[in-house]
Amino acid sequence: MNAPGPRVAETRTSPGRNGATGNGGARRSWTALNPTKVVYLALVAVIAIGWLLVAIDGGNFLTLETIVGIQQRSAALGIVAVGQTLAILAGSLDLSVAYLISLSSLVAAEIMEAGSVPGGVAAVIGISALVGLVNGLVITKLKVHAFIATLGVALIIKGVLDHLYDGPAGKVPESFQHLGYDRIGPIPVSALLWAAVAGAAWFLLSRSRYGYRVYAVGGDVEVARLSGVRTDRVVIVTHVLCSLCAGIAGLLLASRLGAGVPTVGTDGGYDLESIAAVVLGGTALAGGKGGVAGTVGGVLLLAVLDSIFNQLEVNSFFKDVVRGVVIVAAVAIYARRRKS
Repeated sequence: MNAPGPRVAETRTSPGRNGATGNGGARRSWTALNPTKVVYLALVAVIAIGWLLVAIDGGNFLTLETIVGIQQRSAALGIVAVGQTLAILAGSLDLSVAYLISLSSLVAAEIMEAGSVPGGVAAVIGISALVGLVNGLVITKLKVHAFIATLGVALIIKGVLDHLYDGPAGKVPESFQHLGYDRIGPIPVSALLWAAVAGAAWFLLSRSRYGYRVYAVGGDVEVARLSGVRTDRVVIVTHVLCSLCAGIAGLLLASRLGAGVPTVGTDGGYDLESIAAVVLGGTALAGGKGGVAGTVGGVLLLAVLDSIFNQLEVNSFFKDVVRGVVIVAAVAIYARRRKS
């Protein structure tokens, strides 16, 4: 008979004067705030500060017009950021989304001008899926890093745009422009579209095998492969979905502009802005941690900041400085929390 092994002594932390467990209790309360909660607390704080600053300036921040404007401005970025969340969770990213948005708006507008709205939508979906497939295949089969692969595809699309277009092209019929301008009560249709895309992504991530595999691949691709996950397929599907989100955003922007514009994606900075929103929402750039709920909070935070700056008539340089500080501070806070 083997002798029992040594008993492991339990480490206990003596309670503080108020019944708390000293630093351990503080650490537990800090780590209990997950990134999603942090970004929404930050959003509430920014809204309160913005309301105060605008009131001091003689304005009113929390008006129906402002709230509707925030929803409309954030919808396109939100849709792209949802797709970017999927890519980043899988340990990848997509820098081609901005140029794909521009291409999608042009393709949709030109085909719709010819008289076929369903044809324009179908063409955008097909082209977006093809771009996502190319991104995924280059990353998985040619073993090119996602940063370089998607940047290369972005430059290819840029070359096509520069060669074929000198300015706006096509015309979106009024029937399709309802997507960008109509609202149901105080909620724009574009915001409902964003909510539908975000809800579908949340369902995929939390209620499907695909979602579990995305987290597995993003957490450790080799462990996922050894566990029987077809990692290449997961990455390819993820990039197709990410590009489809960019295509939907292109359709939305075309409906708002009434035409296709070859610079609408790059002027909006949807590539880096979407990544910034995902990071603000607490999704780890290394993959495997995060989710859509945090990304929605990150997009709203950026949109509220923009609205505050616009009402205060802050110059664009200061806007970029503050946004950069907010993003760096958020990443630093999340990193410190994980370390704790």
